Amino acid sequence: MALAARKLATYEDLLALPDNVKGEILDGVLYTQPRPRFRHMRATATITGRIQPRFDLGGSDVSGGWWILPEPGIELDGSIECSPDVAGWRRSRLPVPPPENEPVTLAPDWVCEILSPSTRNYDLEIKKPFYAKHGVEFFWIVDPLAHLLTAFQLDNNKEWRELGTWVEGALVRIEPFGELELNLSEVWV
Repeated sequence: MALAARKLATYEDLLALPDNVKGEILDGVLYTQPRPRFRHMRATATITGRIQPRFDLGGSDVSGGWWILPEPGIELDGSIECSPDVAGWRRSRLPVPPPENEPVTLAPDWVCEILSPSTRNYDLEIKKPFYAKHGVEFFWIVDPLAHLLTAFQLDNNKEWRELGTWVEGALVRIEPFGELELNLSEVWV
């Protein structure tokens, strides 16, 4: 007996979600989770607020310039509204943003996911391999409950190599933003 073909999720499925639910379609599968709460959003805002002024808004930094965005809408090969907590593109790869109301269709160079009890497994088991599959070069995982930041870099075999794990109070320089010293005490509430 043949298995029935799986129906691929659509943008209309995302629009049908209640306001208190965030959805993403990765490889045709709809994933939902509750909207982020205070500590999650605070970590997102802090990471964005420390990186964006130097690497995006400065634009002419020695890094060559980045686009840094919280929760961007990205569409990659059958994935609709992939929305990392924070993502960045080197301007050398994405010189001009897409037109208004159009998603970015180029994988980011860097992604940062903020773990929460409702997203921990999804971020680690679904999104982490998804980002590797699509060639995201750097991946940061921020855990506000454990007060940890773990960074990875993708190798030539599309496997994650851990760059390090840092705890609360550490002053760190982490690729691809190694020119900037981050005080991790600022990330936690």
